[in-house]
Amino acid sequence: MAFLVAVAAFACSSGSGGEKISVKLALDWYPNSNHLGLFIAQEKGYFEDENLDVTLYTPVDPSTVLQTVGSGKDDFGISYQPDILLARAQGVPVVSIAGMVQHPLNSVVALKSSGITRPRDLVGKKVGYPGIPTNEPLLDTMLKYDGAAGLADVELVNVGFDLAPALLSGRVDAVVGAYWTHESILLENEGHPVNIMRMEEWGVPDYYELVLVSSEEMLKNRPDVAERFMRAIRRGYADAVADPQAGVDILLEATQEEVDEKIERPGADLLVPLWKTESADFGQQDSARWENFTRWMQEAGLLGEDVNAADAFTSRFEGN
Repeated sequence: MAFLVAVAAFACSSGSGGEKISVKLALDWYPNSNHLGLFIAQEKGYFEDENLDVTLYTPVDPSTVLQTVGSGKDDFGISYQPDILLARAQGVPVVSIAGMVQHPLNSVVALKSSGITRPRDLVGKKVGYPGIPTNEPLLDTMLKYDGAAGLADVELVNVGFDLAPALLSGRVDAVVGAYWTHESILLENEGHPVNIMRMEEWGVPDYYELVLVSSEEMLKNRPDVAERFMRAIRRGYADAVADPQAGVDILLEATQEEVDEKIERPGADLLVPLWKTESADFGQQDSARWENFTRWMQEAGLLGEDVNAADAFTSRFEGN
């Protein structure tokens, strides 16, 4: 009897009647272990339970996600906390509705053979980066935190997204912009052990790497869709936390893109404590973290003082 009551309660709380709604979600990159909960929700029918017909896709140019979400072309998208703030500074009406990865994945990576273990070891060295402007003040902060003068102490080399090849070829001594859940695994798999310098451990304010975004218009006029979508993906990521390798199985089966299983399997295990931490369930966002990182971006000259951290995110859908 208790089981039947529980089932009925779940149906009332999560089911949605009426006409099925089509929803588009733009990924930030090709499908990978960061996205396991989404593909689990698709495969196990969690979106279907919410009467949602969800299309997951990777844009031809993933850098356009915030623009397409802000304009309503896409209902939801995956992006990054710094990019949300930069977009809002430019008038793009996007809002983070979930912190998907609770800590930075961006890092500084060097080969163990280089002897570089901390930021001040980079003084006088060449550091490769993907040409993304935010990486410069991130590295500058890490250097200063460890007693160096800052960017003036290193030679920055724009290597595009060929971070691992640039490191292996000796073109640079270290790279910034590398995910410690991806590039570091790639390098280790090729027989090149690495040292990883995580940003939040070297003076950079802790921030959400991946966030789920929607538009101000969607949240104002169709909040029920956002609530239903969030319920479904929370179930998906709960499953991913409980059994990440089963999630990778689903990812490999569901996607037609080339997925490197030797990277995604260890990557999924590394992500588990970042999806759900000791202090936060999946999706939760903290106002202090948004305020602190916004202040850091303003002090770094990336944002004007008129950007309000409180407008860039909402906790409204964390537990619906």
